[in-house]
Amino acid sequence: MTTRYALYIAPPAHSELWRFGSEVLGYDAETGADVPQLVPPSCEAGGFRALTEDPRRYGFHATMKPPFRLAEDRDADALVGALHDFCAGRAAFRLPRLEVRAVGADSDGNAFLALVEPQPTPELVALERAIVTGFDAFRAPLTDAEIARRRPERLSEEERENLMRWGYPGVLSRFRFHLTLTGRAPAAAVPGLVAELSALHAERVSEPGLLVDQIALFVQDRAEDPASRFVVRERVLLV
Repeated sequence: MTTRYALYIAPPAHSELWRFGSEVLGYDAETGADVPQLVPPSCEAGGFRALTEDPRRYGFHATMKPPFRLAEDRDADALVGALHDFCAGRAAFRLPRLEVRAVGADSDGNAFLALVEPQPTPELVALERAIVTGFDAFRAPLTDAEIARRRPERLSEEERENLMRWGYPGVLSRFRFHLTLTGRAPAAAVPGLVAELSALHAERVSEPGLLVDQIALFVQDRAEDPASRFVVRERVLLV
């Protein structure tokens, strides 16, 4: 049985933003339970359920250290201890109010929907770099199968280098903060989904920009099982 860990930014569990994201996905990673799904008006419930199937496995989050298996000489308690030490020396900061946008568009215009910053925040860029590099000793090397799943032949040279060195292509200079809301949507549906999810976000989230005051450790047991989901193991406050 394979267990994977990940270090994420996840809005506080009591916040409007956490509730919004969890309801869009239909899953609350804090409790590990399904919740009634918030479906955009133009969508059929079953179709939107299918569109959010992949991000629902991971819970509502923005990736800092992508999912990894523990190195043989490390254990979960050591990882938790290192996270507490790391957060004790880091100051909280606030992002500007997030916006729903299409990200990761392919050549046909099919794209994911996510909440993103209107412009990059330097403190966030620095935090991601520190987490990616500072926790890499806890990450087991990728297997050949894990490398193949990333389709390295489709990656840029820099992304391939990131994959081999850090275990994931979209890190460091390729990092783009996003709180994922859907899987890849057909190009024709993207503009409508952006508009409807933006309206739902404005209606349900009155909070100002996200306060980054904690790092969440998520855990996925039985990673080989397609039904296995990530859950929050611990949230550690920044100072």
